[in-house]
Parts: sequence; C-alpha cells; structure tokens
Amino acid sequence: MSGIAGWVDHRRDLRRERATVRAMTATMACRGPDGEGLWSSESAVLGHRRQITVASGALPEPVALVADGETVAVATLDGEIYNAHGLRRELESSGHRFRGDGHAEVVLAAYLRWGADCVRRLVGVFALAVWDHRAQELLLARDRLGNKPMFYHPTEHGVIFGSERKAILAHPLVEPVVDMDGLREILSYAGTPGHGVFRGMRQIRPGHLVRATRGGLREERYWALEAREHTDDLDTTVRTVRELLEQAVAEQLDADVPLCMMLSGGLDSSGVTALAARVMSERGAPPLRTFTASFREEREFQADEVWSTPDAPFARELVERIGAEHTDVVLGTEDLLDPVVKANTLRAKDVPSPLGNMNTSLYVLFRAIREHADVAVLGDAADGIFGGTMWMSMPPLLKAPTFPWTAMAQWSGGRHGMGTDLLDAGLLAKLDVPGYCAERYQEAMGRVPHVSGASAEERRMREIWYLNTTSWLETLLPHSESVAQSLGLALRLPYCDHRLVEYVFNAPWSMKGFDGREKSLLRAALADVLPESILQRRKSPYPVTQDIAYARALCDGLRRLAADPDAPAAGLIDTEAARAFAEDPEALVTGPRAWVSRTHVEMLFQLNAWLDLYRVRLDL
Repeated sequence: MSGIAGWVDHRRDLRRERATVRAMTATMACRGPDGEGLWSSESAVLGHRRQITVASGALPEPVALVADGETVAVATLDGEIYNAHGLRRELESSGHRFRGDGHAEVVLAAYLRWGADCVRRLVGVFALAVWDHRAQELLLARDRLGNKPMFYHPTEHGVIFGSERKAILAHPLVEPVVDMDGLREILSYAGTPGHGVFRGMRQIRPGHLVRATRGGLREERYWALEAREHTDDLDTTVRTVRELLEQAVAEQLDADVPLCMMLSGGLDSSGVTALAARVMSERGAPPLRTFTASFREEREFQADEVWSTPDAPFARELVERIGAEHTDVVLGTEDLLDPVVKANTLRAKDVPSPLGNMNTSLYVLFRAIREHADVAVLGDAADGIFGGTMWMSMPPLLKAPTFPWTAMAQWSGGRHGMGTDLLDAGLLAKLDVPGYCAERYQEAMGRVPHVSGASAEERRMREIWYLNTTSWLETLLPHSESVAQSLGLALRLPYCDHRLVEYVFNAPWSMKGFDGREKSLLRAALADVLPESILQRRKSPYPVTQDIAYARALCDGLRRLAADPDAPAAGLIDTEAARAFAEDPEALVTGPRAWVSRTHVEMLFQLNAWLDLYRVRLDL
C-alpha cells in the first residue's frame, strides 16, 4: 500500500513547485508511513508515500531510469504486481538490468518494453503513474476491478492526480465544490464508473488508463468483462473455481511483513482463511493470525431479515479446526461514538457514507489489527462475484428497473434509497435521486456483454452479475480500502482476482445456483476445507451493533442537529422528519426497516461533518 500524487503542466516550470506536490503527498502519509519520495522536472512532479509490504530491496520511489545522463522515464506504484517475478525474468532475458527488486521498477521496465500496453500484462492490484520524459507523456492506470483508487483533475495545460481525493484538494488550483451531480452520486450509491464527486474531479475507471500529452487527456479501456460460451461441465467448473481461488490466495500471501486474516465466520472469509492455512502449512510458516469483530451488547443478539446469526461462534469453530492464533476484537458503543474515530473515518473516505457505524467499527477493528500486522487478507467481494448479495434471493428486486441495492433500500422503507429520507423535501425533489439511479442503471445496462441465443432469464442474470461485479464493487471496495489505508494497513482480496472473476462471470446461471442457494459454486469449491456449519450458514453481512444505547445516542444527536440553525447541514434537513425519527430509538436497532432507517440518520451526520471538515461549497 502506498500513496501517489503528482502534477503535469506543459506551460509552467514545475521544478519550482515541489512544495505543492509535497503538500499533496503529505495528505496521504498514513498510506505510506515508511517514507516519502519526490521526483521533478520542468513539466512533471511525481510524489510517493511508501509502505514496504513485499519487496524489502525495492528502490525508493518514484523510480527513474537514466541513460547517458538523461532521464528516460519515471514510475511510481500503489499496490502489488503478483506476476512481477515472471515479468522480471522475461525482461531480463531481453536485456534489461534491474537495480532493485521492487514492483515499481518492474512496471517501469515493462513500460519501456511495451509502452502503455504493459498494463495488460500486469496481474495484481495497482494504481500507477509513469512519466515518459522523452515523449513528455503521463500514463495513469488502475487495476481491472478497481482495488486501488486513482483520481485526477484536468487543468488547462495538464493534469493533477492522486490516490485520494484529499491529495488533489490540497492543490491550490482545486476547490472543494460539489454540485447537484456530485451530491446525487453520494446519495444514490450508484457507483458510477469514473465519478469523482467533486467538481472537475474524475476517477480512473477500473480496467482503464489515461494518457496525458501536450494535446490533452485521452482515456482508454484495456480490460472489461467479456461474454464467452462456457463449455465446462459442473464438476470441471467447481474444480476450476477452486484452482483459481487457490492460486489467488497463494499469490497474495507473499509478504516480507506480518500478515493476518480477517475472519467473520462466514463462507467467504472462512474459505480464504482455510486455504491460506494450507498454503502456510506447506511453506512451514507459523500458524495464521486471525481477527474477528464482535460487539459488547446490553442484550442478546436478535436475528432479523438482514443479520441472522452472530459471527463469533462460527469463527471460533474454524480457528479450532485450522489451529490459528485468534483475536476477538470486542467493540463497545463508546468506540463507535468516539469523536476522534468518527472524524478519522470520514477523513479516510473523503466523502460521506450511509454506512455509519459500519465504518467506525471497521476503523476500530483495523486499528487493533494494525498493532499486530501490516497486511490483512479479506473475504470481501465474494458476494458480488459469486452471487451472495441479499437481492439475489429477492425476485422483485432482480426485476426492478434500477440498481437492485437501490430497490432493496426502497423495499425496506427508504422512499428515495439509502440515507436520504431526512433531507429536505424540496431538495430531494430537485435532486431526484431515484431518477439519477435509473439513468446510471440504464447506462450500465448498455455496457453488459451477452452471449447470442441466451434465454431471457440467462440474459437478466448476466446483467445482475455485471452490476454486482462493476457498479456494486465500485462502492464496496473503497469502503474497506480507504479505512484500512488511513491506519497504514494494506488489504488483499483474493476473490478480486480478475482471472477468477472472468471465469465465474461466464458460468451459466444454472450452475451458479445449481443447489438452489446463493454462491453455489463457491460453496461446492470449498466443501472439503470448511465445517458443515459454515457451509450451510445463512448469509449475514458485516456485523453492526444492536446496543440500544447506540440508538439512543443517535437520536440525541439527531435532536441537537435538527435544532441547530447554524449547523453546516442546516439547510439540507427535514427537521420535522428528523424529530420524528429521534422519538423511536428502538426502530434503529432491529426490525424490518432498522438497517435502512440507520442509513438516513448516519448519512445526515456524515453530511454535516463533511461540509465542515472539508469546507465543501455546495453549488445546488
């Protein structure tokens, strides 16, 4: 994990602007606590914050190649290239001589050999920047599924870029302005590819690159999901899924620093943990370290339509089976209400979120993990890739002419979706968040690849799968990544291996749900490494507190916010609705609408704090 920032301008002498890029880079010190690097020329400055997770003999970044006393090209990287060793051997055989063993140097050598096409050869999670000094051209690229972030802001004569929005906002030419379109993106949870929220800011889309030359900026796609005929039978498909997942797990366990597993006791995290335990045992490594989050509650766990079972008993069962060294991180309401935790979580994400206590609890969990490890392996994204999202078992949501998660929020009582119902009615009418979702949904539908001759059901399920692995992942992946990076914790997600995603995407619906349950292929692929209780456990998302004390605190805060005419979000609030919500804390704990009700309250708090923290100017 690292942080990248830079500035290219073909009219200004940037050798005098090192301090500007250093200030941008400094905003991401948490991403790279092990060091800072800066490289500058007349037209470009590249900055880098470094965390050493793989290559202890890596050259300091940005890495420059100099020939005959002149710089040829410079590269900097956030992430890991899992096939770096193979690329290195290939490049050495063609005459390249490496000075260190870092992945950024491999990227630089690959660029010099294959140009911008080098990104097609990279396997891993990455955001990268390469400055071609000879051609005076900048290459920015992001990995296929968007595991690593990369934002950019075009200027009149160049571009400003960074791993995070805050790095770009630290530049004096960029103002924190959010217009109607940006606010719609925040409130819709649409995951629009390329959207940067702040005016003028863009995000490189997964599987895309951007080339910045004197002639301007040009975006190119180098990877996308493609529709192919699936010719393997069921047994072969299950076996291939297992082989691809084993390969991804083995590749992502390589690290020169302490590594651990984040274990929930569900199918996804238990699967990668069990496979990782086998790999580490074969390597003769010490037992895995595992971490689980649980809550210290005033009353016993109560199942509802979203959270069916607590995680801890299932996690303990797997830990005993594989012999891991386990830590149960117990969270209390005081952790979730800690103003420092709340502010740090918002600062990590740069934009408000309706997930509220899921963000803060994740921060506290990652903070505890960071005391013992530099890298955590997660089971995130399996729901999207294998069909475990809750809407997959709700036919009306699968047929809705909008994103299924938007339809689910509306089905659960949200009039406009997640996190919107406490906003002023006039503002909501002007924003038309459902209409925005419908437009973005139709755009996504236009990108779905299909196999000719497929049935109507097969076509529809392919569309849903496409949404799950594109728009949904674009909202999900930054959730954990941004919180972890703020603590200097690097994450690895084996289920996001693009080779696995490509294969599962093209398996027919009849195979993906062959046993009548969600994630049929994954369950079958892991059948021999997991206890039956975990294999048969009903899906339960990342846990949230059921402590009535937390709900009461939300209601107390809501009353104060609604009564404060000087609050940053005062003009955005439906004060009557807010006061009504504040009278029923029990409705925020359990019941059919509890989860979506919490999103409305949490989003209001987030918006208010965000407007103040980032000095955002709303242009509505």
